[in-house]
Amino acid sequence: MSFSGMVKEELERRIDTARHCNMAEIAAFLCACGSVHQDMDGKKYIQISSENECVLRKCFTLLKKTYNIVAENAECSEAAPRGKGQRLLISGEEEISALLSGTRVQTGPEKACQGKSLFLEEQSLLIKRDCCRRAFIRGSFMSSGSISDPRKSYHFEIVCADEQKAEQLQTMICSFGIDAKTVLRKKSHVVYVKEGAQIVDMLAVMGANVALMDLENIRILKEISNSVNRKVNCETANISKTVSAAVKQMDDIRLIQEKIGFQSLAEGLAETARLRIEYPEASLKELGSMLNPQVGKSGINHRLRRLGEIAEGLRKNEEELL
Repeated sequence: MSFSGMVKEELERRIDTARHCNMAEIAAFLCACGSVHQDMDGKKYIQISSENECVLRKCFTLLKKTYNIVAENAECSEAAPRGKGQRLLISGEEEISALLSGTRVQTGPEKACQGKSLFLEEQSLLIKRDCCRRAFIRGSFMSSGSISDPRKSYHFEIVCADEQKAEQLQTMICSFGIDAKTVLRKKSHVVYVKEGAQIVDMLAVMGANVALMDLENIRILKEISNSVNRKVNCETANISKTVSAAVKQMDDIRLIQEKIGFQSLAEGLAETARLRIEYPEASLKELGSMLNPQVGKSGINHRLRRLGEIAEGLRKNEEELL
């Protein structure tokens, strides 16, 4: 099962004790995957459609617990606008009226073959409380959200049918200090979060505590792995730099030995040159400790730099003669 699927299964089991929070979560289900239709006799019914069974199970439970409404379960046909899957049907004028007024959900314009879409009132009291906003975000994610596998990348998103719903949801998420953004993808508006730490916060907001711990463990392992890789790369670069410098020093010293000999050098330079030839893999500190009296790293580095200058002078002289 995907990480996103595991999060939704965990959220399905979370039922708030407060009635107003359950109403807010039902409102999210209605806005994300609900619509109002009329049957052949002109009677209204609400249809909640989803390919994800845990969404319908959660919605069925909340409707029974909050409004004592027993929704009818039915299969969607392949030609249904929302595709294959299941749907819950809520009929009865009293039940529909109680549900829409209680959740502060309004009907929008009718779309061909899709019935009337549902919208949450802009000033709904259901989203004034933090706990209710959490419930609404939870329902929205279960209905049309997803999280990428955190072992590969960090990406959280909720797909909304229109710009109004996306902006409303974005405002709710941002109220918890999370930097949610929106983007237009084909005909849908997507609310998304990219950073790993903020996705952890999103899971906390929705109440997916088990998934939160799993994600944190993955993030810790990735950070340790990245830290080790950075250190290895740094050490490799330092070793490569040291080896390159040593090779250059050996070339310079051999050129000096071949052209003018060590006897033409000052005593300190000559002694350093001989030690470098004898111990090509020794560090500057090790070379300095072999001298009598001992010389520090900066002193050895200065001598080797001086030998390099002498070698460059010899090379220039050769070029001028040519």
